[in-house]
Formats: sequence, structure tokens, C-alpha cells
Amino acid sequence: MPFLTAPNWQISWTPLLVLGYLFYLLLGAMVFQLLEKQAETHSRNQFHLEKLQFLQNYTCLDRQALEQFIQVLMEAWEKGVNPEQNSTNPSNWDFSNSFFFAGAVVTTIGYGNRSPSTVAGQIFCVFYALLGVPLNLAFLNQLGKGLNARLITLERWVQQPGHDQVVQRLAVAVFLTAGTLLFLVFPPLVFSYVEGWSYGEGFYFTFITLSTIGFGDYVVGTNPNKHYIPFYRSLTAIWIVFGLAWLALVFNVEADLMEKFLQLKWHKPDLSLAEGSPTKLEDEPKQPRIHILT
Repeated sequence: MPFLTAPNWQISWTPLLVLGYLFYLLLGAMVFQLLEKQAETHSRNQFHLEKLQFLQNYTCLDRQALEQFIQVLMEAWEKGVNPEQNSTNPSNWDFSNSFFFAGAVVTTIGYGNRSPSTVAGQIFCVFYALLGVPLNLAFLNQLGKGLNARLITLERWVQQPGHDQVVQRLAVAVFLTAGTLLFLVFPPLVFSYVEGWSYGEGFYFTFITLSTIGFGDYVVGTNPNKHYIPFYRSLTAIWIVFGLAWLALVFNVEADLMEKFLQLKWHKPDLSLAEGSPTKLEDEPKQPRIHILT
């Protein structure tokens, strides 16, 4: 574990990194809420006023009136206003939603369903990401080192005398299965229950999110007809952070296995052409080369 050292004292900076990361997310959530919520309320009220005036002026829609109404709807969507919502619906920029957005920014998931509409919010978002993205990478790297240390400890245990290959494979399988259940199997059940999705849709959202692909076709907490529990999206953001570290670990294990497989393929022709003593392959590393993707 990394330490900060001084003449007469030393402290671990890992807890400071964790606290700093959480503080940064909380700070971003508060600023985004402060900058965007009032503008969203104004846009929502303006949209409903224009819709009311439109319906009062046009009792029978013709083609021109329909095109005008569609234009109003498009402008509302561009400003982040859901036409199905009214002024009594929860804000898209309350603290929970702002916290989720801040997490989507620093993790570079970028669903694309919500973005700052004010100039101040857009400028803040740029500088927030400028510092937040490397902070997120440092946090995930530190978290990945912790997971990697557990995996190395498990590997050393299974390689002790008396543990056959079946036990070794079983131990690694248990480690990977536990993470799979925690981050890929159980969360879709929760999302299916809360969001009304099928399990397949929940699993699709889970993987697309944790892999940072983030299409934005499925996003939690966006159904205007549902009443979500407080901090539902904030808890989801925390789950995403730890899920990112675990899935990055899995991806790197897969990449390491692929590299070894390709190296064996590349060495086979050299072994067949070698004369005299057979060519010796490079020694296998004693510890898995696992690093968080950056």
C-alpha cells in the first residue's frame, strides 16, 4: 500500500484518495445542481406555457400547426425537458441525478441523454472532467491493485504443494464467479424490478455501462411514470465505480490469456525449425500482469 512519508510519521494515501474521490463527486453534484436546476425549471415552465398557448390558438390541427408543435417538442428535448413531465415531477438536476451525472462524466461513460444547457454548466463540465477523469483513473487503478493483490494471494495459495490443478481452477472460478454475481448477475434483477425492464434488458444495460460503452438507450431513473426512492441513482453510481474496476480486471486477465495464446502460436514454427536442443520458451511470469485499463 502506498505511503506518504515524513521524518517521524507516515500515513497511507489510499484512504485519502478514496475520500478525495467521493468528495469530488459530491462537489460536482452540488455545482451541477446549482447551475442547471433553475435553468431546467425555467425551460420546463416555458415549454408548458407555449404548449398551453398553442392549444388555445389551434383547436383543430392542420399540417402547419402540427409542424410547429413538433418544433416546440424538439426544442424542449434539446433543453432537457421531457414533454411528458409537468412542474410537479422531480427535477432532472436534483442532487441524486446530479451525482449520477457527475459519475458519468468522470468515468467517461457519457450516456448522452442529459447534458448541461447553461454556458456556466458547460464550462464547469469541461474543467470538472479535466481534473475528474485522471482522478477517476487513479482511483480505479488503486482499487484494481487491491483486487489484483487478492488474486495474487489466491494464486499463491492454490500453487502450494498438495493443491492439484482441479483445486487451482476451482479457486479461480470461485473468485471470478463471485464478482460476476455481484456486478453482472444480481444488478439486472434490481433494475428489472425498479425500471420494469426484462432481465435481458437489465443485463444489457449492466454490461454496456460497466464497459463504458454507454449507448444511452437504457438509463436508470429516467421513467417519468415511476417514483424512484431517494438516492437510487446515487447508489447506482457507486455500484458503477466498483463494477468498472472489477470488469477492467477481468478484461486484463482475458487480454493476458490472449497474449500468452498468441505467443505460443508464434513460437511453434520456431520450435519446429530449431536444430539441436529445443528452443526454450520464455519463463512464465510468477504473478499475473493485471493492470487497470487507462
